[in-house]
Amino acid sequence: MRKKTGTKIHLTLLLIVIAIFTWSAIKPVGYRIWTLEVLPAVIGLLVVIAVYKKFQLTTLSYLIIAILSIFTFIGGHYTYSEVPLFNWIKDDFHFERNHYDRFGHFLKGLLVIVIREILVRTSPLSNGKWLAFLSLSVALAIASLYEIIEWLVSVITHGGKASRDFLGTQGDIWDSQWDMSLTLSGSIIALVLLTRIHNKYLRKKTDG
Repeated sequence: MRKKTGTKIHLTLLLIVIAIFTWSAIKPVGYRIWTLEVLPAVIGLLVVIAVYKKFQLTTLSYLIIAILSIFTFIGGHYTYSEVPLFNWIKDDFHFERNHYDRFGHFLKGLLVIVIREILVRTSPLSNGKWLAFLSLSVALAIASLYEIIEWLVSVITHGGKASRDFLGTQGDIWDSQWDMSLTLSGSIIALVLLTRIHNKYLRKKTDG
């Protein structure tokens, strides 16, 4: 019964993600920048779907994947520097930039829970300091890799408009450092707040 309930929740999350993806693909700011933005999330989702029967994650991990995918699809539709809600926040609070990108990198810290789960279930690591350290290390490595990919896209396209929108620096020379620092901060907070909840989900998965 528990397994059927979990499957229904996973399917519901998938349908919501597909709906947002479909909306995102309808008349985005530009299809080139849209493709650059959403491609990593689409690849990740396809992998998760492909291995679903062989390696099913906890509902908490699927919820995190869904949230991050939706956030990416919204950013791809408008570009991260032009998301309307955050433009309103920028104007109303007199910020110098649209902070959707910064908030997104902070939110990507949630991915550390998915990484933690994969490490727990596929390695000899058990709950403890080394698990937390390695989960954080992998999360930061992924964040750093993404910044390298952004740089490579800019170099390959000779700094065209799509690549500038993809970089989304908004004039800040320290944007990459901000992005990685926010992901690390988000990861630490996610581990502090969600580890106990995640352990409960992992126990249910083991008992099931």
